Amino acid sequence: MEHIGKLLPSHGYNIHSNDVFTHMHIQSLMQLYQPLIGNQATSLFMTFLSQYLTTPNSKQPYTHHTLMQFVDLTLPQIYQARTRLEAIGLLETYQLDNENETVFIYQLIMPCTPAQFFSDGMLSQMLSHQIGIEKYNLLYQQFELDKDQDRQAGNNITASFDQVFHENPIVDNGLVQPINTESNQGPNVDRSSISTNDLSQALVERMLPVEKILTANNIKLINQMAALYQLTTLDIEKALIWALSDEHLLNQKEFKAACLELYQQFTPVNDKPLKVVNQREKVQPKSEKPMSKQDQFARMLEEISPRELLEDLSNGNQPSKQDLKMVADVMSQQGLTPGVMNVLIHYVMLKTDMKLTKSYLEKIASHWARKNVKTVRQAMTLAKSEHNKYQQWSTNKKPYYQKSVKKEIVPDWFKKQKQEQQEETKQEQSASDDSSDVSELLRNYNKKKYHS
Repeated sequence: MEHIGKLLPSHGYNIHSNDVFTHMHIQSLMQLYQPLIGNQATSLFMTFLSQYLTTPNSKQPYTHHTLMQFVDLTLPQIYQARTRLEAIGLLETYQLDNENETVFIYQLIMPCTPAQFFSDGMLSQMLSHQIGIEKYNLLYQQFELDKDQDRQAGNNITASFDQVFHENPIVDNGLVQPINTESNQGPNVDRSSISTNDLSQALVERMLPVEKILTANNIKLINQMAALYQLTTLDIEKALIWALSDEHLLNQKEFKAACLELYQQFTPVNDKPLKVVNQREKVQPKSEKPMSKQDQFARMLEEISPRELLEDLSNGNQPSKQDLKMVADVMSQQGLTPGVMNVLIHYVMLKTDMKLTKSYLEKIASHWARKNVKTVRQAMTLAKSEHNKYQQWSTNKKPYYQKSVKKEIVPDWFKKQKQEQQEETKQEQSASDDSSDVSELLRNYNKKKYHS
């Protein structure tokens, strides 16, 4: 359990906030944030806000035992809801350890207004994935309509933060420093995931204006998309080049679409839905069991593209256009995922002396499509169980003529014994070749992974 040792019922907490909470913030929280963070995290935020508004200057801390009763949640549920609020950018948590007690200070950050929410690349993209594009567009139109009606109704005289708070917010002995919350900065994103220096160097090499492309807003969007889709610096570079206009301006809509396409190349959306993730957990070391060579190989086939696999099987040489077209045709015609196609390429090349034969590829691919093979594991299992059948398909050729030869009479038991011996020898040789080939591919993959 993640909360064990980190949060106890006896631990106290105080609530701070520097913001003015308006009706528009409530709308944004309930209609835009809640689909992303869930009702438990939403309830926790509203409870914190209610307690803060009731006793804004209270020095007496609440206890988490009391909080459990307020929100009717267990301690693990409270901890998970709290981390979701932290990850989405609605809460900052500070821990004060004294000799006799531990007190948490929860700094509430007001949600983005709808206008800010829809203009934030990461939040808008996550909501679109979560509720679907049709409902997303309806919400967008609803808030646009509300904004227009508000403007027609009268002048906006809502008090700003500077007008209400003329002094620094109250702090306890300087332990909690005031933060800039004039506007919500969006989800907590690990900005170290993408190297801005590497991106700058890549743009310079392409003779593109770095200052014009890597603006503050664009860098924020880049980090958000990289965190949302788990993209590398190289992936981001590809997406940037794709989305640049003739004037070297970044089209943010095309950039987000390109990032989504790169994500889907390796992970079908139906197999891995996007979730709100606390970015701080990414750097936490996790205890995992050592992976077997078979597991490592399966993961490799899931992560690389068919083009990269063809390059690795060709000792780093570029695959021919004919082979790439053949692979693309088979994938599209039979509806195979990239990972399943990788299993098929590896199997066929290994069993046919490193040759790609379209008819053989299509025959096995058609069989896998009928079997509804969707994952790398399913493909590997089926290839192993149907190996004998597939071998017959590759060698089942009719002779042009038959020559009359006098047959020697051989006992059936002798034929059977000899056939079993030959099959056993063939399987042992095949297993040895497979193991050697897998080891070599894994070595090449790990070299590229850790030295790219």
